[in-house]
Amino acid sequence: MYEIPFLRPNLVKKERLLSYFENIEASRIYSNYGPLNHLFETRVIAQMFDGAGAAVTVHNATIGLMLAISQSKRPRGKYAVMPSFTFAATPLAAEWCGLEPYFLDIEPNDWQMNRTQLEETVERLGEQIAVVVPYATFGSAIDLSNYNKLLQEGIPVVIDAAASFGTTVAEDAAQFGKGFGGAVVFSFHATKTFGVGEGGLVYSADQDLIQRIRQAGNFGFSSSRESVMLGLNSKISEYTAAIALATLEGFQAVQERRKTIIGYYLRELQQQDLLQRGWSAQKMQGQVPLQFFSLLSPDSHGNREVIRRLASHSIEARTYFSPACHQQKQFQSYPRSDLRATERIADRIVSLPLWEEMNEATVGQIVKVLGSITEGYAI
Repeated sequence: MYEIPFLRPNLVKKERLLSYFENIEASRIYSNYGPLNHLFETRVIAQMFDGAGAAVTVHNATIGLMLAISQSKRPRGKYAVMPSFTFAATPLAAEWCGLEPYFLDIEPNDWQMNRTQLEETVERLGEQIAVVVPYATFGSAIDLSNYNKLLQEGIPVVIDAAASFGTTVAEDAAQFGKGFGGAVVFSFHATKTFGVGEGGLVYSADQDLIQRIRQAGNFGFSSSRESVMLGLNSKISEYTAAIALATLEGFQAVQERRKTIIGYYLRELQQQDLLQRGWSAQKMQGQVPLQFFSLLSPDSHGNREVIRRLASHSIEARTYFSPACHQQKQFQSYPRSDLRATERIADRIVSLPLWEEMNEATVGQIVKVLGSITEGYAI
């Protein structure tokens, strides 16, 4: 056990669930896109997306990616183009859809998929591309201009936005993904800022796409309960919908609290001059209520050493995403671009604790240990 754990999930308290549970008992509807699920989807569109577009809940974001890819991909395409610097769920979802991941590098500063490589790959592979699957790195509001252009050219795009629910775009404070014509897949895993245990959401401005995903998520059933398309069971229960509704009620406070803790980290890092001593952080896009706080260790320290040194002070940290996907056994055989930025960042990435009960003193303790790690080393 660590004195300061990496994550401490804080799901909604039972008292806030009771009225929703009473609704379930009264309706005796427990699943199958029930009334609470419908209410949650409706509130999300109204509150988070200003009434624009449509959304469907899914049992988890991996299934959401599978459904979104399967309902978006070009039928004769072979590759799902994606960054290697992402969670394993992204290439796994492509594999389940019968596609091969094609790994691209990331930009060295904002850690989103390399724009130049993407343009070159689209030109070179042409019709072999079934779908492009960018990752909104660590919840950031990635630039969607290139992906809107791909949609206009007839190339499907499914955004893995697992940690981006609650992320707003600076220009108009809108939820990231609002108005996007492809699919945007969010995770509601217990470890996410919006956590319900297991769950997720697929959003799109294309209401027909969401309807197809909803149908595919219910065994591909037609109105006569005949399976007419490739499907599976992605539905959440009404109990999960109840948790999601109660969580949405208190989500603004969660976002504000996490932004406060992020502010503690930035202030402590500046006060100890760590950002001038070889440590560096992602250049984030938008306002992001982070799931955890990530930065790169100095060149003189690999991330494994930093993790070990933090653990010796009873502080738990992790290495998202190290190894990167192309370095993992399941995906090593797939084609890739030059991935030098990915490999450098994967060697140095350190993800630090972030949970809502943390205070300024806790953050100060973590950053103080980081400072001690680099003392005496020439950076």
